[in-house]
Amino acid sequence: MNTSAGISLCDAPIGKPVILTRISGGSKFTRRLVELGLTPGVRLKVMQDSGGPLIIAVRDSRIALGRGMAEKISVSIIED
Repeated sequence: MNTSAGISLCDAPIGKPVILTRISGGSKFTRRLVELGLTPGVRLKVMQDSGGPLIIAVRDSRIALGRGMAEKISVSIIED
C-alpha cells in the first residue's frame, strides 16, 4: 500500500480512501475536528462533492464539512 503526496481534502477523488495527514488551523478548529473523529492517521472517504459542503465518511459516521474547513485538511490518497 503506497500513499501519494498530500493534497487538500477538497481535491480528493470521490469514493477513494484517503488518510488525514495534517490539519492547518487554530486550536479551536483542530479541537472541533478531533471531536468529530478527524485525527491525523484516520482513514476517510469523500462521499459527495457537489460544489458546496463535502460529505465525508469517517469511522462509522457521515459528516458534512464546509469547503473552507475542507481546504485546511491535508490528506494522502491510498494506492492499493
